Amino acid sequence: MPDAIFHDAEFKPVFDVLGRVVQPQPSVLFDSATAEGRIARYFGVGTLDGFGTFSRAEMAAAAAAIAYVEKTQISERPPLGRPERESGASTLFIDPATRGNLELTKTLSGDRDGSLLKAIDRTITGGGARLLAERLMSPLTDPERINLRLDSISFLKDETALSSDLRGAFKHVPDMPRALSRLALDRGGPRDLGAILAGLEAARGVAAFLDAQMLPEELSEALAGLKALPADLEQLLATTLAEDLPLLKRDGGFLADGASAELDEVRALRDQSRRVIAGLQLDYAEETGIKSLKIKHNNVLGYFIEVTAGNAGPMTDTPEAKARFIHRQTMANAMRFTTTELADLETRIANAADRALTIELAAFDRMVRAVIEEAEAIKAGARALSVIDVAAGLATLADEWDYRRPIVDDSRMFAIEGGRHPVVEQALRRQSIGPFIANDCDLSPIDPAPKGKDAFGALWLLTGPNMGGKSTFLRQNALIAILAQMGSFVPAASAHIGIVDRLFSRVGASDDLARGRSTFMVEMVETAAILNQASDRSLVILDEIGRGTATFDGLSIAWAAVEHLHEGNRCRGLFATHFHELTVLSEKLNRLSNATMKVKEWDGEVIFLHEVGPGAADRSYGIQVARLAGLPDSVVARARDVLTKLEDSDRKNPASQLIDDLPLFQVAVRKEESRSGPSKVEEALKAINPDDLSPREALDALYALKKQLSGK
Repeated sequence: MPDAIFHDAEFKPVFDVLGRVVQPQPSVLFDSATAEGRIARYFGVGTLDGFGTFSRAEMAAAAAAIAYVEKTQISERPPLGRPERESGASTLFIDPATRGNLELTKTLSGDRDGSLLKAIDRTITGGGARLLAERLMSPLTDPERINLRLDSISFLKDETALSSDLRGAFKHVPDMPRALSRLALDRGGPRDLGAILAGLEAARGVAAFLDAQMLPEELSEALAGLKALPADLEQLLATTLAEDLPLLKRDGGFLADGASAELDEVRALRDQSRRVIAGLQLDYAEETGIKSLKIKHNNVLGYFIEVTAGNAGPMTDTPEAKARFIHRQTMANAMRFTTTELADLETRIANAADRALTIELAAFDRMVRAVIEEAEAIKAGARALSVIDVAAGLATLADEWDYRRPIVDDSRMFAIEGGRHPVVEQALRRQSIGPFIANDCDLSPIDPAPKGKDAFGALWLLTGPNMGGKSTFLRQNALIAILAQMGSFVPAASAHIGIVDRLFSRVGASDDLARGRSTFMVEMVETAAILNQASDRSLVILDEIGRGTATFDGLSIAWAAVEHLHEGNRCRGLFATHFHELTVLSEKLNRLSNATMKVKEWDGEVIFLHEVGPGAADRSYGIQVARLAGLPDSVVARARDVLTKLEDSDRKNPASQLIDDLPLFQVAVRKEESRSGPSKVEEALKAINPDDLSPREALDALYALKKQLSGK
C-alpha cells in the first residue's frame, strides 16, 4: 500500500503489524459538536443518556464510524450495536512489536501456520473462530471474568459426552452474523435466509443439549441467549423457504409449496400450460400429418411451430390452412408458424411466470424485514453459540494436549511448573522428533520481602549457549501468560499467574530501512518503549539487548537496562543475554536471579539439553554452533585458535570492579535529588556576581564552593 494515504507516517508500522488497510477520512466526520445528534438519529432515540456517559473523544469516534457506514452504504442501515464503553485497563496491553515477536495470529513471515492462534484453534463455527482470535488479541485483566471462562472449559472438559454432542451440532451452524449483514445491506439472497433458518434450528438443538445441565455462569448466560432467539421467526422461515435455494432472488423458486396459495395457483397454471403446449403439439402433428412438427420457444419469437421447409405444404397450400397457421419466419431449412390459441397460451404462461416471481420477491422482502427486526436477538444468539464453541474447542485442546487450568488472581505471582511452548510442542510431535522438554519458571515475589520493601516480582537473567533454547523459553512463558488471561487452560503441569497489566517482548529485530533505522536502532526503540512504559505488574521479555553494537557499548546498555528493570520498573521479567559479565549483578540486586540453559559435552560434541537450571553459563559454545552450521573446517579450526589466545590473554572481567565502583540506580538517585530543591552549592553560586569579584576573590569563592561540594 502506498505511504501517501497515511497523514502521519508514524502510524504506518502499526497498521502494517495489524494487517489492516486504512484510508484517511475528512476531519468533518470527527466533529464532536455534531456527534451526539448523529448517533441519536441513527439509533432512533431522543437522547443518549440510556447508553451511558461518554467523553467528547469517544462520541466523536463513534459518530465517525456511523458517518462512514452511512457514506459507504448509501440508503441502507446496518444493524449496528449500541455504543458501549470498554475500559482500556480491562484488557492486557500488548504493543504491536510484541504481537509480532510472539507470532500470536501470524508468523513473522506472514503465515497463519506456525502462529499461536493456529495451534490452539479447535473451533468449528466461523463466529467461534473470530471470537477466539478476539480473545487472544485482547486478554483480560479481571480475574473474575477470566475464571468464569475457565469454569466453562473445566465443565466441558469433564463432560466429554456433552462436549462431543455440542461439537457435532456446531457442524450445522452457518455464519449467521455474515448472513445478517448481507441481508441488512440489501446484498443478501435466499441462501442467506436459509443460513439464518439453519442457525436458528442449530441453536435450538444446542440449547436442548445444555438445558438439563447444571451450567457454570458463562454457559448459563449463553443458554439464555439461545432461548431468547425468536421461535416465530424460525417458524416463518421454515414454512416459507424451499429445500433447494437459488443463489439469487431474481431466479425465483425459493418459496416452498403451500407457502402462498396465490403462488401455488400461478405455478399450477404455469405447469398446466406447459402440459397444454405438449398436447397442442400432438394435435397439430395429427391435424397436418407432419410427424416432425415441434413447438419451440426463444426470446425473440416466443412460442412457435417449426416444420421443415419440405413438409410445410399442409400449412400453406389452402386459404383455410393459411388462416389457421400464421406464418412467422422462413429459414433455409425450416418454416415457423403460430396460431391464435398458441399466442393466447404464451401470454398466459408469461404472465404466470412474472406473477410468480413478483409474489416470491414480495415474500422475500417480508422475510428480510422480519429478520432485521430480530437482528439484536440473532446477534446475541450467534454470540452465545460462539462462546460455547470457543469453550468446547479449548476443552478439546486441553484434553488433547494435557493443558491444565491456571490459577489467576490479583497477586504478583508468576509460578509455572513444567511449562511448554504450545506451537513448538505440536511441531515436534508432527515431525516425530520427540517430546518437548518442559521447564519451570518462577518470577514470584521474594517471600518474605526485605523489611520496608514491597514484594515485587523477580527478574531472571538467563544465560546459555546458542541453540540452547533461550528464545523458546522466553516466548513460552509470555504465551502461557496470554493464554491464562484470555481464559484458556495452559501447556504446563501447573501455573499461578498474578494479573499482568502489560506484556512487552523484544525477541529478535530487523532493519527498518524505509524509515532509516538499522537493526540496532530498531532494538533500542523497542527497548526504550519497554523501559518507559512497564509497570510493577508488567511482564517483560528481553532477548540479547545490546548485541547489535560494539561489545562494551552493548554490555553497558544491557547492564543499565537490567538495573532499570529491577529498580525503576520493578516488573517481572526474563532477560536473556550472552554478556556473562551481567551475572555478577545478582550479588547486588536482591530480586535478580541467574538461570542458564544446560548443556553436556561428550567426546568433543555439545549436547543441548534444553533444560533451564539455576546458575550462570561460562561460555556460549558459538564455535560449536558454527561448525554445526557448516562453516569450513579451516575456519572453525582458526576460530578455536583465536579463542584460545583471547581467553589466555590478560583480560580481567570489568564487572567485578564495576559492581563496587559504579553507583547503582543513578536515575533514581537523580530523581530524588531533583525533588529535594536547590543544593547549598547552587544557592551559593546564585549569590555570586562574577563582575564584582577580583581574580583573588573569584579564586577564593571557587575554593569555597569546592569545599561545600565535598562536605568538608
